[in-house]
Amino acid sequence: MASRKKTQAKPPPKAKRRLRPQAATGLAFNHAMVYVTDVARSQAFYRDALGFRVVDEYPGAYARLVAPAGGSSIALHCLEPGQRIDPACQGLRLYFEVVGLERFCRALASRGVVLDQPPRLMPWGWKHAYLKDPDGHELSLYHAGAARLRPTRMRDLDH
Repeated sequence: MASRKKTQAKPPPKAKRRLRPQAATGLAFNHAMVYVTDVARSQAFYRDALGFRVVDEYPGAYARLVAPAGGSSIALHCLEPGQRIDPACQGLRLYFEVVGLERFCRALASRGVVLDQPPRLMPWGWKHAYLKDPDGHELSLYHAGAARLRPTRMRDLDH
């Protein structure tokens, strides 16, 4: 009688690990730091009105938030004692791309957010809406799609 060899079932193949693409050598944008007079108030605005998710915070001093799509982040940092900002002239405007811009802006309005400019086609071919955060920093909500990475072609929108 021939002896039967026990065969062991082959282990399942190892799951393939998804490798993250390596960052290109050189400079990579990480986040924007926004200096604010009241971190909690600004955090509530970016979280509750715009949908950011808080990933780190030191209450009253600092908060880091990630955008609801795309993985971009901002950091909110309290002003030092005696420090002042004038957002009208200190050159900060944050840009957030939003698919479904008009719908998103209607949702903001329903939450009491005031837009300085509702969505409008701009001469460079992108739709933009403008608003301010609680400290007066300018925010641009826009939709450009693939045009964001192509050269700008100015248009005369009056004709």
